[in-house]
Amino acid sequence: MRYKLKDIFDLQMGKTPSRNNSEYWNTEDYKWISIADLGKTGKYISETKEYLSESAVAESGIKIIPANTVVMSFKLSIGKTAITAEDMYSNEAIMAFHDRHVIDILPEYIYYMFKYKNWDEGSNKAVMGKTLNKATLSEVEIDICSMEEQREIVNVLDKMMAVLEGRETELALLDNLIKARFIEMFGDVGTGVFNYETYKLGDVAKVGSSHRVFTTEFVESGIPFYRGTEIGELANGQKPLDPYYISEEHYVRLASDDTEPKVGDLLMPSICNKGQVWLVDTEEPFYYKDGRVLCISPDRTVFNSKFLQYFMREKTLIEYPKMGSGSTFAEFKIFLLKDMDVLVPPIELQEQFADFAQATDKSKFQKYNATILSHNIYVFETRRRFICKPTLII
Repeated sequence: MRYKLKDIFDLQMGKTPSRNNSEYWNTEDYKWISIADLGKTGKYISETKEYLSESAVAESGIKIIPANTVVMSFKLSIGKTAITAEDMYSNEAIMAFHDRHVIDILPEYIYYMFKYKNWDEGSNKAVMGKTLNKATLSEVEIDICSMEEQREIVNVLDKMMAVLEGRETELALLDNLIKARFIEMFGDVGTGVFNYETYKLGDVAKVGSSHRVFTTEFVESGIPFYRGTEIGELANGQKPLDPYYISEEHYVRLASDDTEPKVGDLLMPSICNKGQVWLVDTEEPFYYKDGRVLCISPDRTVFNSKFLQYFMREKTLIEYPKMGSGSTFAEFKIFLLKDMDVLVPPIELQEQFADFAQATDKSKFQKYNATILSHNIYVFETRRRFICKPTLII
């Protein structure tokens, strides 16, 4: 049968007690869920980055979320879902769905439904992203089948999730294998303790960006134009499915100087929060967004590009969280990259590491493709079972 969410759940928004009162936060009394916590958890959430004190709970009026309750982000990043493993609290970007016991519902059934539902329908574009509100969310209709069917669906999806998580574990092991070899040969990027000298990146590579391209200059087809999003996809071994384009004539004008990347150059988004550094491996023409995509053209007599790609991936993963964001998002700038310390071992050792990393990456790429296929099947099957329009994620 079909129900509105408000008919089967009491929808409860969280709250953020005053940040000005340090006594509310310097504690580990009560776990307090944020969107970031939902992005790091699996089906059940048992850990949070921040905690509330007893006084924060008592004085702010924040309401408890009992164990075994489905919670979901509904502001900015919509649809991040989990089930509370114990009593918790949350901020105002999280909605808790308290079962009114009108009908029999498994929390795991709702978890899978919410996690892969298309929440774009009915959302509004906010300044910083998409958002739903409590009134809109309350009116959303969902299908609830019998308890027996719910258990069957959850059982199938649990098994599919286990396969997917297993393949993700294999990918992580390969990453750890490369990292261990790097530490053995050169030292630890995390601690900054190296076996060889470091130099400023600006002294051993050219660091820059491109010329400005306006949205009015895009065309239906032509030369691919990559933003940070597409560079991130390429860094993960994926081909961008829906890039923008500029005309060939426009490209020729833009690339007439040295802003055109060459094979062996590195491109990275300025918001490089996941180590998404792409090693350019194609001579096919393309162009990229100024400022939001940065280009590193290493001195080939100093660096093996594969080695530098790995180093920059690890380095940006460490440095990005240290960057103060203020009221906006943090991003790397050209001057920051030029001033970054980079390791410069003998080129022969770099090439040995690059050969090892390349061979490992081949296995990783095969497993990554298998993981993507498993994920697509998993998403497709989830949405099919909940009578949703299936959409593959590539």
